[in-house]
This record gives sequence, structure tokens and C-alpha cells, in this order.
Amino acid sequence: MPVIEDRIRELGFEVPDVAAPVAAYVPALRRGDLVYTAGQLPFVDGQLPEVGKVGAEVSAERASELAQLCALNGLAAARGVLGSLDKITQVVKVTAFVASDPSFTGQPAVANGASVFLGKVFGDSGIHVRSAVGVSVLPLDAPVEIEFVFEVGQ
Repeated sequence: MPVIEDRIRELGFEVPDVAAPVAAYVPALRRGDLVYTAGQLPFVDGQLPEVGKVGAEVSAERASELAQLCALNGLAAARGVLGSLDKITQVVKVTAFVASDPSFTGQPAVANGASVFLGKVFGDSGIHVRSAVGVSVLPLDAPVEIEFVFEVGQ
């Protein structure tokens, strides 16, 4: 029984198919007991639901929701190399990049969209270290992009 995916469904979500890369890279790579994901954009069915800078065209609240979508896409990328999310034993690191209006300083609150979601999914194993960085622009004018590192068991 896929416990983690059941928990995600209980939260009202489905892990999507792996988002197709927009350039020359792979969505995730396993090295030893770690899975590293590429930066995950908040794609829904291959489309960005919002574009623009957080604090200007996109509200911080909406950007936090988009960060949660990035987490779902990160889990999809990890599942693509693992076969099952139940192999994840710890969320190790989350690195959030937020395309920010120059006056916007709420990057940590945006990143919380992913962090809180991962905590709900994995419980104590979802506790992680994190960086939340404001940047001037992201690929395809996405408001947020997030990378993940997961520890996995056998």
C-alpha cells in the first residue's frame, strides 16, 4: 500500500506525472541514499497557473500555494527515480527561489507553502533545512521555483 500517496490524497491532492524538463536536464537524480531534484516550477498539466513577480503581479498568499505545487512536482520527480514515495525517509533540504518585486521581503512565507505541506505529508520526517531566496526572474516568468533533497532507504 502506498502510504505517502494515500496521505497526499487525504490532503486533497494527487501526485502529478513528472513535469517534462524545459531544457537539458533530468527531473531528479539519485546518488547513494539521496535524491536531488531539479528546480520544480508550479506546473499544472504542463502550464504555469500564474506568472510574474511576487509582491507585484502575484500575491504572497498565492505564491505560497504555488510553492505547494512545486512540492507536489518535486515529489513526482522523486517518485520517477524511486518508483515509490514510501522509500523517502527524510526531507533533507528545500531551496526556494522567489521571483520578487524589489520591495518584497516575504520569501520565507512563500517557501512555507512547500515546507508546511511536506510536514503534513511526512510528519517528523518532513522537517528539513531550507533557504528562501529572492531573485529577479525565473524560467518562463514563474513566480517560484523549488529544489528538493530527499533521503531514501533501500
